[in-house]
Amino acid sequence: MNLSNFKERLGELMFDAKVNPPKLAENIGCSRLTINRYLSGKKLPTVDMTVRLADFFQCTTDYLLGLVETNYTTNFKPCPPFSEQLGFLLNHYGITRYRLMKMTHFSDSNLMYWAQGKTVPTIESIVKLAEALDCPVDFVLGRSD
Repeated sequence: MNLSNFKERLGELMFDAKVNPPKLAENIGCSRLTINRYLSGKKLPTVDMTVRLADFFQCTTDYLLGLVETNYTTNFKPCPPFSEQLGFLLNHYGITRYRLMKMTHFSDSNLMYWAQGKTVPTIESIVKLAEALDCPVDFVLGRSD
């Protein structure tokens, strides 16, 4: 995933919404320093923070991350726990965890920990899953149908 796409898109969204880093941080529940790190390209958001930002700007996560050029607005659903969503994705695409491991080159232990809810994937891993499954990030997260 390209950090510059995300930081540029976040800057555009903030400009269009006429919101500065302190106000955005207050609205989404993080520090101004975190927003500044996103804008400088020093840090990518967590999955939770990506969803909070997308909800705040009423955009898709794919648009926010700079993966697509067109935003569409819809009523997004709250994200289920990723362990549940991973099971849904495997069932929906009719693939096994082993097959997903081969498609994404994720380790079996990562997939197992995600399936058990012991850890959650990074936003980079979510993007990689979306690419492997050829679907939007929002679908991987369970925000959209």
